[in-house]
Amino acid sequence: MSGSTVTEPPAPNGMEGASASSAPDGETANEARAAELAKLASYVFFLLGAGVFFTVSLGLPDSRWEPLGAGSFPRIVMGFLALLCVLAIAGSARRLARIGLPDGLARLSGAAFVEHRLVISVFVAFAVYLALMRPLGFAISTFLFLIVAQLIVARRTLKSALIALVVAVVFSFGLNLLFAKVFLVFLPRGILGGLLG
Repeated sequence: MSGSTVTEPPAPNGMEGASASSAPDGETANEARAAELAKLASYVFFLLGAGVFFTVSLGLPDSRWEPLGAGSFPRIVMGFLALLCVLAIAGSARRLARIGLPDGLARLSGAAFVEHRLVISVFVAFAVYLALMRPLGFAISTFLFLIVAQLIVARRTLKSALIALVVAVVFSFGLNLLFAKVFLVFLPRGILGGLLG
């Protein structure tokens, strides 16, 4: 046994010098670039949202007795959020300039849309809900949003549809009645005026 040497078995043909993780590494780098681009898009989205809410807060009335009116707090919060978004956008843009844009952006965007279609659908429904709050009122718009949101995320069976209907009625018309009769707070009534309490 003395003097014998142990030699490693030869590598299979075509594997010499190749790294087994070269392909996954390349895919991960591209996914990292896509993730960074998605972060940048989300920062821009939140910046636009902060700008919209800041603008809306400018219409809130000032207080006669306090130096800070009703709109001061939301303006401070939205202004701080906008500042954070600008800093995040600058950092993300610098990282993208260093690592570059992802390859196959259309394919990755389509895959991300399919993967997150439920979340995107709920966000779209919520945006429509907010837009309909004033014309339709709290009860009707909340009822429609809860029905649609539950049908999006839940299994479409008769039992789930009945549960969605009960939940929507309780948390829309029931909540509206509770605030009106117990707390004497009137939520937006919309087209039904005072019929709902």
